[in-house]
Amino acid sequence: MLVMKDGALTCRRCGFVRENNDSESVVSVERRTKKTITVLEGVVDAGLPTTHARCEECGNNTAYWWLRQLRSADESETRFFRCTKCGRTWREYD
Repeated sequence: MLVMKDGALTCRRCGFVRENNDSESVVSVERRTKKTITVLEGVVDAGLPTTHARCEECGNNTAYWWLRQLRSADESETRFFRCTKCGRTWREYD
């Protein structure tokens, strides 16, 4: 795909440059998406399992935990923890 750079059409991969002729039409398409990942929506802590994990905020030793696949499929899942006392949420990676 050629992109407009300094008044010429340029290939980002190989560096090919083609001068832009005013008689030709140039199509410009922009696609920008905002990717939002919901970690845990609302307060649904009642159904989550608990484990021994120390909260650095309040010192509590019990936290809810859950797993989410945030990176590519060949990488491990991310573990999330939420303190049962103060509600602080943090994550751990493998």
